[in-house]
Amino acid sequence: MDLINIAGQGKSVAYTGTAGATAQFNPGAAGVLVTSTTDCYVAIIQKGDLSSLATAADLFLPAFIPIPLQIPLTTNPYKVSAIQVSSGGTIYASPINGSNG
Repeated sequence: MDLINIAGQGKSVAYTGTAGATAQFNPGAAGVLVTSTTDCYVAIIQKGDLSSLATAADLFLPAFIPIPLQIPLTTNPYKVSAIQVSSGGTIYASPINGSNG
């Protein structure tokens, strides 16, 4: 089993039928550990597209199941966005296995 190295401070944001997005993360992490309080759809939003938000076409994330997602190795900042499946909640994201702040 691989252990996860938390590589910076986590961020959270509420979402409903309107998507929410975390504050921007700096580049440097290999991935981001994401979990939510309700079923939702999540997307990693990178520079050039930071105003975009998650939609129902994005990755399904079941409630309370932490999922590590890979961040493309670029020098671009990113955000994590989520939108509800059937009820609002909060998404929590922490950079992992890198040197992100």
